[in-house]
Amino acid sequence: MRNAPHLLAALALAAVPATAFAAQPVTGRWVTDDGKAVVTIGTCGSTICGKVTKILAATPKGPPVDENNPDPKLRHRPIEGLQILSGFKADGDSWKGRIYSPEEGKTYKSVMSRAGPDTIKVKGCVLFFCKTQTWSKAG
Repeated sequence: MRNAPHLLAALALAAVPATAFAAQPVTGRWVTDDGKAVVTIGTCGSTICGKVTKILAATPKGPPVDENNPDPKLRHRPIEGLQILSGFKADGDSWKGRIYSPEEGKTYKSVMSRAGPDTIKVKGCVLFFCKTQTWSKAG
């Protein structure tokens, strides 16, 4: 038992990195990097999800719709109110889930993480090809 204090100290130090690399919260309201929309991220049961809650960029055709959706029945649904983030779960220092791109009508694997107090990085990937955007906290 003479080594018990050293063992406890070692166990305590081993636990520190695990908490230091915990995923930082990404919930809140975020402006997309192109400035076209506000996405609100919150909990959906045991996962994190997000939907477009405000369109910021007007279009000449009126409110944007999901015109590139592969399902013809869904091509007239409005983008505002559309869930584009789904199934995100903490994974180390980031969140992993899926993102739907209305511009392309496709869903991709996605990783989100905090880039600072007022920004998050949102990455969508197909195989090894990824595109990263930086979203800013909405005012």
